[in-house]
Amino acid sequence: MSAAPKLIEVDARFLQPPEPFERTIEALDRLEPGGEVHLLIHREPHPLYQMLEQSGYRYKTETRDDGHYLIRIRIADD
Repeated sequence: MSAAPKLIEVDARFLQPPEPFERTIEALDRLEPGGEVHLLIHREPHPLYQMLEQSGYRYKTETRDDGHYLIRIRIADD
């Protein structure tokens, strides 16, 4: 029986640049096939979106009721 894909959570709310980007990159380095990174942040990370698209990731952004953003990131082949 195989283990469920790993979920990596990054809480970057109110961190100053470039720390949210750096923490997200560190999480992506640990991302396993089928896994997902959940980035919680207080503003949309447009530079990150560009990097994700160029590096073979897909993402979905959700605006939460509290005004923060949840970005779900996966490897594009998943």
